[in-house]
Amino acid sequence: MKGIADEPQYSVGLLEGGAALCDVIDNHIYEQSLTEKNAFFVADLGVIMRQHVRWRTHMAQIRPYYAVRCNSSPAVIEVLAALGAGFICTNKSELELVQSHGIPSEDIIYSGVCKQVSQIKYAAKNGIDLLVCDNEAELRKISRCHPNAKLLLQVSTEASSQGDEMSMAFGCSLKDCRRLLVKAKELGVQVVGVRSHISSSCEDDQVYVHAVSDARCVFDMGEEIGFNMNVLDIGGGFSGSETQLEMINTAVMSMVDLYFPPSTGVSIIAEPGSFFVSSAFTLAVNIISKEVVARDRQDQARDDPSPNDEPEFQYYMNEGVYGSFASKLCETLIPAPSVHKNPPLDAPVFSSSLWGPSADDLDQVVEHCLLPELNIGDWLTFSQAGAYTMGQPLRTTPDPPAPPVYYVISSRDWYEMQDTGVTHEATLKNFSLVPCFHNSCHTEAALSVPA
Repeated sequence: MKGIADEPQYSVGLLEGGAALCDVIDNHIYEQSLTEKNAFFVADLGVIMRQHVRWRTHMAQIRPYYAVRCNSSPAVIEVLAALGAGFICTNKSELELVQSHGIPSEDIIYSGVCKQVSQIKYAAKNGIDLLVCDNEAELRKISRCHPNAKLLLQVSTEASSQGDEMSMAFGCSLKDCRRLLVKAKELGVQVVGVRSHISSSCEDDQVYVHAVSDARCVFDMGEEIGFNMNVLDIGGGFSGSETQLEMINTAVMSMVDLYFPPSTGVSIIAEPGSFFVSSAFTLAVNIISKEVVARDRQDQARDDPSPNDEPEFQYYMNEGVYGSFASKLCETLIPAPSVHKNPPLDAPVFSSSLWGPSADDLDQVVEHCLLPELNIGDWLTFSQAGAYTMGQPLRTTPDPPAPPVYYVISSRDWYEMQDTGVTHEATLKNFSLVPCFHNSCHTEAALSVPA
């Protein structure tokens, strides 16, 4: 794989002179309205830096390991690497991407639930020793292909699996842990810690409390069998809100202090993904078609709709669930967008649904929202668009291509980032800062994130 360092530098617009993120979005919408009208992202890298500061403020004892599958944009990787994060990778491509940024192998965890033998061998060859395992079949593969591996035993806590059938498929139960630990000892594979499987955007702080308590039980089992247990991974589930961080910190840190005090020498880590990137990205999409339907038409005869019903609109966009909204297929709720043209405050709103371009019944992005009547060619913007939107594994055709990403950072955030010890020359080697002034933003495409 050609390393990122060998690629041309990518531009990051430096917002100065009163320029704001909305100005950048306006500028690119204007440009696209004159050309192809392709969807695009605008990413504020300063948000990632500020989220890192929030994490460091509320979770100072816990080192973040960024979940790369959440957003594998090279700029995101580079910023988080410069800020000192570790990385959780699920496959070889992610491992290669992170390594291309010079991340030390000891700061990388290979966490794929079902690992290919060739990819386990790749990890072994490249000194990536910290792997996740939750069953005997994986344990045997790892023992054959990566004898120097150091395993985190993935545990599904009782609290995290209640009411969530999908959670039960990931992580072994407490009662299975001893059997797996004994088998690892027989196979000569080292187990060094525990990784808790916690569902995404967890709002129940007791799940983390149970996870820490269960981890202590597994640590005791492992130490009894003869393993040197020294890594506790409390998992993911971080939504991005400061309130959630405060809640988790209050609930978890007392348990950590009780069961894993500093004297034990245990490293405490966690796996924020959406936390860092969700609010950093905005997605702009274009309306490419529309239909007017009668409200509740399924309950009315097609040839005799009630004349008093207000219309309901179906809008079709140039991005859908087979592209940047792929997370919708995993039952993720996509919030209603904003209308770019700023309609009058007294403009009537209508029941609307938003669809991707495929004409597929599954390609519904937003089932219901209230919007003013839109026209073909109008633009919508989706905030909170940084998580699970950058890949395009479900795209059935190369046209349209994946939306480009335009990166910006305010001069204030840039200087604050430098105050944290991040320097342009030392770490952000692929950044090419360019001024971005109000109404005259630099219009070069910063970095088009490939499939």
